[in-house]
Amino acid sequence: MTPLAIVLLIVLGLVGLAMISLGLPGLWVMAGGILAYGWLTDFRSVGVVMIAIVLAIAFLGEILDNWLGFRFAKRYGGSTRSGWGALLGGLVGAVIGVPVAVIGSVIGAFLGSFIGAALFEYTHSRRTGVAARAGWGALMGRAAAAAVKIALAVVIAIIGVFAALS
Repeated sequence: MTPLAIVLLIVLGLVGLAMISLGLPGLWVMAGGILAYGWLTDFRSVGVVMIAIVLAIAFLGEILDNWLGFRFAKRYGGSTRSGWGALLGGLVGAVIGVPVAVIGSVIGAFLGSFIGAALFEYTHSRRTGVAARAGWGALMGRAAAAAVKIALAVVIAIIGVFAALS
């Protein structure tokens, strides 16, 4: 067990967790931390199965992140079209962001999900009430996705702790 490997595992775990709260791909940074730990320790406690599990968790987090906004927009009365609007709006909002330091992309993703779902639903149903509910659902889906990704990050962190203690 090398001190550098442990420090790198801890730092990348914490950075990844912080990135998730900012709407960035922190699960992948955490997965990279476990891979780096394995490489620095000659893969004595990190095997193929552990790497596959961590990568699967990170991939699942990304799928759920995109799917939940879509699903919640539909659950709140929107059409499939509003789900696509939530997905596209969230992605565009995250990329464009808003001019707020550090959390601009997070705010942009939330606003983009709301606006995308509401706009796409309004072009479909022409009813503002339905469009607003679909937008609200997309916003709730984005919040649920953030919570799910943080929970998955905790699982990856626990896997990293087990790797370090093995």
